[in-house]
Amino acid sequence: MQKTTSQKALGQTLKSARSQKGLTQHQAGSLVGITQAMVSRIERGESNARVDTLFRLLAALDLEIIISPRAKPIGQGEGDNW
Repeated sequence: MQKTTSQKALGQTLKSARSQKGLTQHQAGSLVGITQAMVSRIERGESNARVDTLFRLLAALDLEIIISPRAKPIGQGEGDNW
């Protein structure tokens, strides 16, 4: 299981999975109804893709999301650290 904590890391994970399946960005996009350019932006961590788009892409790549509490350094306040 790979831990992903940022858009960029998620994009790298998706790119790796797509490559392992032997799919081009165009082919992956066609499977989920998005353009090659959108796949490229998602893989670079530069897209604000809708959640349903990400779930369709994850399914096409045989991936799933597992939600778990994240560890925070001692003294860190509430809120995002993206």
